Amino acid sequence: MVHLGIDIGGTATRWVACDDEGVEIARGRGPGATGHLFNPAERVRLETALRAVVAGLADGGLAAQSVTAGITGFGAAVLGELQGLLVPLFSVDSGRLVVTDDIVMAYAANFAPGEGHLVSAGTGSIGVFIGAGGELVRVGGRGILIDDAGSGGWIALRALDRVFRTLDRQGSFAGCERLADQLFAAIGGVSWHDVRQFVYSADRGRIGTLAVAVARAAAEGDAVAQGVLERAGEELAELALALVARAGKRPVGLIGGALGLHPLILETVRRQLAVIDVRVLDADGALAAARLQTDRDDRWRVVLSRQSSIG
Repeated sequence: MVHLGIDIGGTATRWVACDDEGVEIARGRGPGATGHLFNPAERVRLETALRAVVAGLADGGLAAQSVTAGITGFGAAVLGELQGLLVPLFSVDSGRLVVTDDIVMAYAANFAPGEGHLVSAGTGSIGVFIGAGGELVRVGGRGILIDDAGSGGWIALRALDRVFRTLDRQGSFAGCERLADQLFAAIGGVSWHDVRQFVYSADRGRIGTLAVAVARAAAEGDAVAQGVLERAGEELAELALALVARAGKRPVGLIGGALGLHPLILETVRRQLAVIDVRVLDADGALAAARLQTDRDDRWRVVLSRQSSIG
């Protein structure tokens, strides 16, 4: 019997199993998903991701005595539905089940309540501050169709926009050839049909993979790609500044795979936040989730009992 922590993001699901002392016993990785249960396709993706975790536990001869899950896109309105999925899948009592947003769990992995501001730049982007009394400030994180500025998905879509605007104005990709070449290579075709099919049949995780192509073009000296990445850094800095304006000056922690795409992103963030203590963090959200129900320090359990979701 173990304490299970699950960190579900749009690109991947990570899980960790710990014993009663919080010592890691096993870990695994599976497909990504979201908590958007109002979308039938996303519900299927989430069930697939959770069943992969169940299979991973079974392969190790393990069973969960508690489950703590941080899920991207989670909202309190779907808590009952999620409980209906998780309780039978893991055969765990509902009283030993904690479900929250992945960004809340990431905050708990990196800060004590009220200690700092957290900005995440992965497939999507969001910033949060969570106070000791459960007070919460959330900025951004409203999805790729509305914002997610500075994220991998946003970088990919802005780059495609720049490439096609260049084509519209000039009839060619002159001035952004490297960026166009890298994007089309990643998409697997050069026609508008190829691009349209890739983008409009994909979830945000798959779209976000194109950010790697943007980073490659920037490394090759493409000025348009470099401009997109600099703008991403500025957008992430704006999330931090919004948190500071609303909840006071505190250290700003940065997490997420988008930060590692190219040095320009982090350099720009640091330049924009020159008078603020900026830290790049890498604490393990799945491990923190697994330990949440074993830790003698119950501050996070108290906070989560007051505020189960960022909205």
